[in-house]
Amino acid sequence: MNTKGRTLWSLTVLLLLVWANIVHPLAALAQSERPQVLVLTFEGPVTPVLVSYLERAEKEALQRDAELIVLRLDTPGGSVEVMGDVVRHLDNAQVPVAVFVWPSGARAASAGTFVVLAAHVAAMAPKTTMGAASPVDASGAEMDETLARKITNDLVASIRAHAERRGPDAAEWAELAVREAVVATADEALELGLIDAIARDVPDLLEQVDGVSVEVQGEPHTLHLRDAVIVELPMTPLEQFLHTIADPNIALLLLSLAGVAILIELQSPGGYVAGIFGVIALVLGFYALGVLDANFAGLGLLLLAFFLFFLEVLSPSVGVFALGGGIAFVLAGLLLFNGREYATVSLPFLLTMAVLLVLFSIFVLTTVVRLRKKPPVTGQEGMIGLVGVVREPLTPEGIVHVHGEVWRARSLNGTLDVGRRVRVVGLEGMTLLVEPVEDETPTVAST
Repeated sequence: MNTKGRTLWSLTVLLLLVWANIVHPLAALAQSERPQVLVLTFEGPVTPVLVSYLERAEKEALQRDAELIVLRLDTPGGSVEVMGDVVRHLDNAQVPVAVFVWPSGARAASAGTFVVLAAHVAAMAPKTTMGAASPVDASGAEMDETLARKITNDLVASIRAHAERRGPDAAEWAELAVREAVVATADEALELGLIDAIARDVPDLLEQVDGVSVEVQGEPHTLHLRDAVIVELPMTPLEQFLHTIADPNIALLLLSLAGVAILIELQSPGGYVAGIFGVIALVLGFYALGVLDANFAGLGLLLLAFFLFFLEVLSPSVGVFALGGGIAFVLAGLLLFNGREYATVSLPFLLTMAVLLVLFSIFVLTTVVRLRKKPPVTGQEGMIGLVGVVREPLTPEGIVHVHGEVWRARSLNGTLDVGRRVRVVGLEGMTLLVEPVEDETPTVAST
């Protein structure tokens, strides 16, 4: 290559570098100046997870200087308390929020209706519905007339306060949604002024509401959404987990597993794994019941069911207690969320769980009875005189390790610490009666 050619090549490379350093930053700047829209998706009952999801989205939107938050919603409703928390968040939001009932076939029922009307922008996809916002008593029974009137009037005042800015027709319909549980399709909602648009998807929604003026914390704000960058903001793993267990079927499953685990721990003390798992499942199950606003009658029957299962294991009754527990469990599942469209239990699932719990409790019973009928080498005559080690302090009851097995024991000589060697002097049911071995020095318990 001659000198002229090398010079031309060098100039070409230089021009390309200049172009890269000027045009690319300008393109990036143009991209950053485009408005951003955060898109959330929430499907299922309105739970505290939705509140935390919206709060996290608002923080993210403020950091990004986003123009709008879009909440794609499909919900059968939720408790009045949680609904109130969501509405309060929307009322005080620093970033405009559009609630979009989506996809086609979705609904914003009961508490979802309040959420839609509280949004800065309301929209629905074709073939969606909203409404049926009448209150239901937490006990599952008919509410006292005076109490029902108070709750209904309070909800009417709240929903009208949010619907009146959309016109008298919207306010009148909103009141009927609470008093008479009326429902509106997307077309009817648009005609009544309940929503701002019917859209196929988020881009279609943004195109329709571009330039719309909304009120954010008392100040007017015009939405600038042309060429907006859409940013999906999914739930965190923790939010997804908490939202997933807030399902009536999963709640019953967790409580059933908790009961089984605790039964195992009662019959095989000292392992702790089953007990720890049972407590965790129990806490998660009751969390789900609280979120789903379970009624008290169903909860009482559920506790009765597990009490009967425990009796079946602890006191042989030829399956009578187990059968009673199964019946109580089915009734509990039917009554726990009675009247709540947002929380229904699958009947096949409920019956299956009841049968499994009955069979399990009977199986545990027969196993225990069989062990108790073994020859004396493992009974009272065979155990008396054996020496073991304290695994869990005897105060006076605790756990000891004797003859390669873990037993519940009671000290006849006061408190005995871990590691103390003891001798079996008798049995009381499945509990060993022990005394310290005086001529032995304390040793660390071994397996």
